[in-house]
Amino acid sequence: MTTSIRALRSVCSLAWAVAAMSYSSIASAAETTKFTVNGMVCAFCAQGIEKRLTALPATQALYVDLEQKIVAVEAKPGQSLDLARVNAEITDAGYSISKTETVSQSVEQIRTELRKAKK
Repeated sequence: MTTSIRALRSVCSLAWAVAAMSYSSIASAAETTKFTVNGMVCAFCAQGIEKRLTALPATQALYVDLEQKIVAVEAKPGQSLDLARVNAEITDAGYSISKTETVSQSVEQIRTELRKAKK
């Protein structure tokens, strides 16, 4: 009986380890939404959008690329962006959105990718 209890404990420990690894990989996956925004032409435009979107409660990180017309907004872990509210903030600021795309990259990864494309 002792052997079967040890085997059962080993199986349970393994199951917990697998579950913990799965959760950590899910938790570390960033939910980022990229918007293609028309009308942004200067640093003042970027600052206005940044100010509005960083004030949203679910926003963790944000990146604005004027040349590519991209605004990337990353949600805090365990939270989702209210896309209708983000859209409203951008359009209320006077800009239009031509494309919205949710990606599994962080804002930092998007920033790095866009900067490499410029070189």
